[in-house]
Amino acid sequence: MRCPVLASSGWADGYSNAVTRLLGNLDVPRKGLIGPWSHKFPHLGEPGPAIGYLQELVRWWDHWLKDVDNGVMEGPMLRTWMQESVPPSTSYEERPGRWVGEPDWPSPHIQPVVHPLTRHTIGRPQEATTDEGKAPDGDALTVQSPLSVGQFGGKWASYNAPPDLPYDQREEDGGSLVFDTEPLTEQVEILGSPSVELDLSVSEPVAMVAARLSDVSPDGAATRVSYGILNLTRRDSTEVPEPLEPGRRYRATIPLNGVAQAFPPGHRIRLSLSTSYWPLAWPPPKPALLSVHEHSSTLTLPVRPVDEPDEVPSSPFGEPEGTPPLTTSQLTPPEERWEVKRDLVDYHAELDIVKDRGTVRFDDIGVEAGRRAHERYTAVADEFTSASGESTWTMRFQRDDWDVRVVTHTQLRCDETDFFVDATLDAYEADRRVFSRTWNEKVPRDLL
Repeated sequence: MRCPVLASSGWADGYSNAVTRLLGNLDVPRKGLIGPWSHKFPHLGEPGPAIGYLQELVRWWDHWLKDVDNGVMEGPMLRTWMQESVPPSTSYEERPGRWVGEPDWPSPHIQPVVHPLTRHTIGRPQEATTDEGKAPDGDALTVQSPLSVGQFGGKWASYNAPPDLPYDQREEDGGSLVFDTEPLTEQVEILGSPSVELDLSVSEPVAMVAARLSDVSPDGAATRVSYGILNLTRRDSTEVPEPLEPGRRYRATIPLNGVAQAFPPGHRIRLSLSTSYWPLAWPPPKPALLSVHEHSSTLTLPVRPVDEPDEVPSSPFGEPEGTPPLTTSQLTPPEERWEVKRDLVDYHAELDIVKDRGTVRFDDIGVEAGRRAHERYTAVADEFTSASGESTWTMRFQRDDWDVRVVTHTQLRCDETDFFVDATLDAYEADRRVFSRTWNEKVPRDLL
């Protein structure tokens, strides 16, 4: 890239890591902006607070395209929303917090603090090494997670509607290897990407680790603040995967998504490790037993000392502005559903998601439009090859005697060696099908 870059995203979005990645690797004029938002523009940001994002864009383009001296490059390189602690919820209207700024990225304010993982405990930083500077060889802690871990994980790129943020992690933690700090005696704030370095072995040649960082309140409720997933066959290279040798010890680093999060006194910081996280990640071919050696495994937190200056005004942005919404009429009601279902007779588990906007008429032009999305993710007991994901979309447009509809259906399933993709596309004029196509593809798993 040779042009100036303004990179923006939200902590609840799937693309927030791109902002810090661009800031840390580009050598052009650059600025970063990360709010609490999901996958929406910041002037429409949910969870709030939304900001005057369009004004920021105009200032940026005025400076770089019109040579206007408006001070857009003054101030910190990264402005971000430091999120305060909240109870677990699948949707938030607002995320409490404050704006903080960093002069560069990586920031000189951020201190990587390394914590050893001892028996179910995130140890104090000074306990990370022995007097000789080497970690002692600790006992192995083991976990083989049920396939149900992950059903409360939310969506990869949240839209904050229907409710798609991660819920209380306590049920997920029941199938995980869990490490907690002692209750905090003072506020701890992190900004950046935590990471977990594991001294591990596994029982299968293909295995994965999902690492989750949670804020645990005194009543036990666990709010996920970040997570990371690593296919262990890609521990050294994503381009050249290598199978694992069962029982052999390896070192692997799992980077977690970047986050700005404050943990208040009395709360605990929790790290949870699982060997499945379905349906956010496709499960490996077989369940794997993961062994993690304590003391020589660590959690690194990017700590921003609470006495560092925020370097931004408390309200650094204008009020949200934008064009007024189009005038519409709701003809049929919308439907939103996000259900976790389990049948204890045949052990069938299902995550069922519906996002139906109903039928809306755009009054100025008389067009009626409808969109319905239905996703289903299923599995049976701990049969890892029973995992299946389906998505059905219906789009419809109508005006006067013009009536068209497109329906797509896609299913992904697997066995131990291959993925199978079955898909259909049908197009209709009124009730007459005018186009149809079917795909049936087989894709080698390639250690996935």
